[in-house]
Formats: sequence, structure tokens, C-alpha cells
Amino acid sequence: MALEPGTDAESGASASEHFIELEQYRNIILTVPTLCVDLVIRSSAGKFLLAKRKNQPLQGLFWTIGGRVHRGETVEVAARRKAREELGIELQKLDLIGIYEDFYDRNTLGMEAPYHTLSVVFETVVDEASPIRLDQQHSAWTYADGLPERFVIRPFWGMVAPGRRE
Repeated sequence: MALEPGTDAESGASASEHFIELEQYRNIILTVPTLCVDLVIRSSAGKFLLAKRKNQPLQGLFWTIGGRVHRGETVEVAARRKAREELGIELQKLDLIGIYEDFYDRNTLGMEAPYHTLSVVFETVVDEASPIRLDQQHSAWTYADGLPERFVIRPFWGMVAPGRRE
């Protein structure tokens, strides 16, 4: 299938479809949770790749890679896009491991207003020798022994689909 110029090869959506006018975005994040993806990226030695955030929320903290899911994009495509955009790496295998939900006092626009996110969390392993190329939203990266304390993943294990019995 041929894509129109300016379309995303994985989602097929145009670049302009991914952006919401600032005033509309402000109203959305003040009224509904934001669907995101987060990546638990482990080195082959078992350490966690974290990047220091320049933006709110969690500005100045080392955190997992991730962000908003775009309209028309699956969560897996979003996870792969975030790794490519924020770290400059292509991911091989992704495992869906759970969800992470958080409530912040400051939103992505820096406003002191409640901000609620719900993230689908994936895990992957990368070679420590993989070159990391940070985007403009991050100032540094590291391999840490653990994940940030407030990053509590609620696993999918044991969940049963509606209408399905164990």
C-alpha cells in the first residue's frame, strides 16, 4: 500500500492528524485521562534504561520512555514509535506486561492542574551497546538498578476476559 507524503508508515495516519490544537488539548487533559504507553527497557544485564525528563510531569526525574498514543495507532505501534523518537532505537520483541496509572498535580503544559494518565506497559530487552540518541525532551539517560518508586505496574496476570471462565 502506498502512503501519502507525510504519513506514518506504521499507523498510516498523517503527521497533522497527530496534533491537537493547544486550547483543545488543554480542555481534554483537564477533563479525561490520557492514554499512554510506557516502556520497561532492560539491558542484557538486567538494568533499567531511564531518561531524565525536561518536561512536566516529573520534570528533572529519571523515568521510563513513553508518551501519548495517537489516534489510529495501536499501543504496540505507539510503544515502538516512542522508542524510536525518544531514544533513536528500533525495538525487536515487546511483551505486554500491565498498566500504570498516575495522577499528577502539574500537567504536560506546566499548568498546576490535575492530570490523569493511564499507560499500557510493555517490556523489552536491548543490548547495552545499542547507541542511544535522546530527543529534545530528555537531558540524560542511564541504566539503573530499579524502576522509579512511584512507577507501580499492575500486571495483567490473572485477569479473565468478560464472559470467560477459568
